[in-house]
Amino acid sequence: MPALPPVPAVILAMLSIQGGAVFAKMLFPQVGPPGATALRVGLAFLLLLALFRPRLQALRRADWQAIVPYGLTLGLMNLAFYQALSRLPLGLAVTLEFIGPLGLALILSRRVLDFVWVALAGVGIALIAPHGGNAGSAVDGLGVALALLAGAFWALYIVLGGVVGRRVPGVTGVTAGLLIASVICVPVGVAHAGTALLSLPVLAAGLGVAALSAALPFSLEMSALRVLNARTFGVMMSVEPAFGALSGLIFLHERLTPLQWAAMACVIVASAGVHLTSRQVESPVAA
Repeated sequence: MPALPPVPAVILAMLSIQGGAVFAKMLFPQVGPPGATALRVGLAFLLLLALFRPRLQALRRADWQAIVPYGLTLGLMNLAFYQALSRLPLGLAVTLEFIGPLGLALILSRRVLDFVWVALAGVGIALIAPHGGNAGSAVDGLGVALALLAGAFWALYIVLGGVVGRRVPGVTGVTAGLLIASVICVPVGVAHAGTALLSLPVLAAGLGVAALSAALPFSLEMSALRVLNARTFGVMMSVEPAFGALSGLIFLHERLTPLQWAAMACVIVASAGVHLTSRQVESPVAA
């Protein structure tokens, strides 16, 4: 299957993730956030295993030393984010989670112009955060903490994913990472939801969530990370909160304020800006 160029791959990954988050939230009443996480990660592993037949047995010990921390981070990121999503609106949860990769982009920045794009993305994120709007005046403190924790795992995922993507070819690294993540997430989900996970409607919905939220976007992101460095990838992901807000509007009927529409313009311009300027002055990371 031909690989997409890195920018379309990242954009399609973000659209897919936000669509999956909407449908996952619909599963919370049946199986809770841990059950939805187990379905997302476990079924995504099985999907990639069936579709691409990666040769996991060919991985060397040194490969697993890179994959295991990547997979652990992947599992913990998903568990924390779905718990946050059960307490916060989608747009706010994604906004808070993005503080992790945004901070990573700032830490890794080396040019003054990079700080301009990061600052513009930061303005957008601040505007997306509800100010007494559709999220209400009271924000769940635990939900905020969980979203920030997921953001920290997301930043670590970007770094570790870049290492795995350059070391392991194709989707093998993603599949192996999802295997490790499943070792964490599936037992937690089974302990919480039990046999409800085996219901055919739940399994069917979980398969859709797995495809949209994990199998497709993780593969696309891994492909992009083989070309883009972690700093550029992190700033490009500034569009993620805007996609979250749009998904909330379309599927969850969360109304956006004028400030939030302005925020989407800020983060989209920042993403386009970092891509256009980085193409002219820096070389991609070697695959």
